[in-house]
Parts: sequence; C-alpha cells; structure tokens
Amino acid sequence: MNKIFILLGTNLGERLQQLAKARKKLEQQVGIILQESSIYETAAWGVEDQPAFLNQVILISSPLSACECLNLTQQIELDLGRIRLKKWGERAIDIDLLYFNDEIINDPNLTIPHPFISERRFTMEPLAEIAPTYIHPVYKKNNVSLLYNCKDELPVKKISNDESYRH
Repeated sequence: MNKIFILLGTNLGERLQQLAKARKKLEQQVGIILQESSIYETAAWGVEDQPAFLNQVILISSPLSACECLNLTQQIELDLGRIRLKKWGERAIDIDLLYFNDEIINDPNLTIPHPFISERRFTMEPLAEIAPTYIHPVYKKNNVSLLYNCKDELPVKKISNDESYRH
C-alpha cells in the first residue's frame, strides 16, 4: 500500500463542511485515512487579497499509483465545486499531493514532493504535526526542520484538533 500525504484547503462556502466532504470522497475513492492533522486557518498565499483558508493535512493508505491519485483528486475537486479561474485564487476545495511514499516524481502533470512544500507555512504546520520525523526525499530534512526554516511569515492558526470539527 502507498502512503500519501495530502493537503486540503478551502476558502469559499462552508469551509469545515468542504473539508469534511473532501475527506469523505477521498476515503471512498482513494484510500483509508490513517491520520488527520488539526485544522488550521491561514492567510491566503500567492494571491493575498481573498478570504482566509482552512487547511488540513491527511495521510492516506492507497493501492493506487500517484497518477491515479492525481486524476481522482482533481475529479473530486471538480465534484466539490472547484473552478480554476486564476492561479492561487479562491477555491471551494484544493487537494494537493505532498508526498507519495518517499518517491521523487517529475512528470509533466505531477511533481512529488510538491514543489512548494517547504515554502508554505500553511502546509508545513499541519504536516509537521502529523509527520514530524518524515524525511523530505529531495532535501533530506525532516518536516520539523523544514518548518523551522520556512521563510513564509503569513499567519497560520490552529483552530481545532477536536474531532467534532472534522466529522
């Protein structure tokens, strides 16, 4: 079974419900959720003039290949109302593959580890929470070290690690 770290993000509509719907669809279509980080409220990155995001990292166990996972996660985004109008713009849901086992993948449609992983505090905070000692296969540093060295200064606030927020 493959171990896949996935970042979920949303800044439109009922954000907690969007995260819950995404987790449910991922379990139905991709694999079993082994771990979930707390939910974090984060300032928008890239295009900052938009509503704050809710973000969460999950770890999934799946028999699917990385490309199959990408295709399914993109379909789930569409099913949950994602419309791609502009890069880093507002979205009902965003599902990013962060790590796929300890593989390095450089395909035209998929780069693993995610190319911006260590530049985004909103990714590193929840990732370091559930996988502090996981070693980035390119940088050869663990997630805690990557978080410590992250230069992103946008605010990231844990809003809950309470199960009632997630289900």
